[in-house]
Amino acid sequence: MSDTMYAALLRGINVGGRKKVPMAELREVIEGLGHGDVRTYVQSGNAVFSAPAERDADALARELEQAVEARFGFPVACLVIDGARLRAVAEACPFPAGELEGRQLHVTFLSEQPDPSRFARIEASEFLPEEFRVGDRVLYLYAPDGLGRSKLAEALHRPAVLKGIDATTRNWNTVVKLVEMTGD
Repeated sequence: MSDTMYAALLRGINVGGRKKVPMAELREVIEGLGHGDVRTYVQSGNAVFSAPAERDADALARELEQAVEARFGFPVACLVIDGARLRAVAEACPFPAGELEGRQLHVTFLSEQPDPSRFARIEASEFLPEEFRVGDRVLYLYAPDGLGRSKLAEALHRPAVLKGIDATTRNWNTVVKLVEMTGD
């Protein structure tokens, strides 16, 4: 049985001095779970690792959540995505990624597919030129002035929209780098 490369996306760590998770220690936690080829990317909770191909990504995520909480003393939502799915997310981007700056395009990874009715109250025309599209367990967001100034990002992350769904957002540059890091 061969190994598959996975990306682990940890939500809300190392932001504003809260939920500190040093990347060297995160690598140790992942290695401690028996995974190989462990690398991290930037300080915002991105790691890649190899694990047997037959492992379920959701089970890997739960194991990592438990290990992170045991090591650091606080819960952290984790999403684990295999390299093929990451590549598919990048290839399915409905916006012209090659023509945009990485800070203008974001992907919110979701733990499950949201029902389309959750987005019914978002009047897209009120947020133009910002736009979003729903993909396969992802939201694509075009925010020309960046995520920090995005009113649409605020609307998309309201509890009424994502309640009960773990979600974490990465800019396009990070998505591209993680696709590269998990590639064959």
